[in-house]
Amino acid sequence: MTSLGGTDLVDWKLAVSTATRVLRPGPEVSRDEARSVVAELRRHAVASERHVREFTELDAGGVDTPVLVVDRPGWVRANVAGFREVLAPLMSRMRERRAAMPGGGALTAMGSKVTGVEVGMLLGFLSSRVLGQYETFAPAGPELPGATSGRLLLVAPNIVHVERELDVHPHDFRLWVCLHEETHRTQFTAVPWLRDHLESEIQSFLAEADVDPATLVERLRRAAQSLGGRASEEQAEAERGDGPSIVDLVQTPRQREILERLTAVMSLLEGHADYVMDGVGPAVVPSVAEIREKFTRRRQAGAGRLDRALRRLLGLDAKLRQYRDGERFVRTVVDEAGMAGFNRVWTSPNTLPTKEEISRPERWIARVGPGPA
Repeated sequence: MTSLGGTDLVDWKLAVSTATRVLRPGPEVSRDEARSVVAELRRHAVASERHVREFTELDAGGVDTPVLVVDRPGWVRANVAGFREVLAPLMSRMRERRAAMPGGGALTAMGSKVTGVEVGMLLGFLSSRVLGQYETFAPAGPELPGATSGRLLLVAPNIVHVERELDVHPHDFRLWVCLHEETHRTQFTAVPWLRDHLESEIQSFLAEADVDPATLVERLRRAAQSLGGRASEEQAEAERGDGPSIVDLVQTPRQREILERLTAVMSLLEGHADYVMDGVGPAVVPSVAEIREKFTRRRQAGAGRLDRALRRLLGLDAKLRQYRDGERFVRTVVDEAGMAGFNRVWTSPNTLPTKEEISRPERWIARVGPGPA
């Protein structure tokens, strides 16, 4: 990670060190217990592959991607590397704009430090909340190896923390989490065009972004200030549920169009993963009903006032809606058209549901057709 500093407008190395300093410690486990958890998660990841692919009827054609069991600092490093990869074109444009300004070099050096700290604080906050993640745009590297086509991350301390908090069977919960994350891996390995489509949409969104570095820093600071408990109008609005999120603040009219399409795709992917983990669950996870009930209550409630404010400000509440709305879409289409009929969604970008169709699945069925692909 020593190569992540330099002339970027975000000091990525500082972001990593900041996040590592502020992140919460994980649950207390012995060395032997930690080894056991890691080994079990790896076994479940392997077992989940067969369960998910049989249930979804999706064929990855032998394509495979790495599975990494990481701690919270490892999750931070992986995401910083992924952010740097995805944001590279935007960062290049911002550097060019800053270089043309008087004193631009000095401003870049100073601004990159500030932004690095802000990004690091946000990643530190999020690092204790993610159970697993399929890194779609993961770059290969010596500390976190893996092909550039993606890799699956399982955050062991967070999984242990949540299973203890919910007081559920550890073996069942770990397998249940792996089923969700393996579904994401199957989506991208079985649908070759999906990664390129998402990347194209994201780059189009970033191309429309306001490239003023001061504006970007200010938006990051609004979220980071909440972490320090400093009151602000934005935080008060977030606590009431009527304030803008960071995503809302960066939108141009063109970005709103792109974001609607991205929201629809992410709702599909997240809802599909929730549908699959619960669909496979009864056959291999005996306590799946109890886990789902407790986990849903936890997901909806949040950890407290600050957590709810930050979820709103960071746009995480929108992600929770994606799980709910997407799962309802998938369930409705499968009930109406069967799994083969639902799998028409993976035919091309043109068969992906729109944001309106996520809420009205019957319109997607009428447009695409109920028959098998």
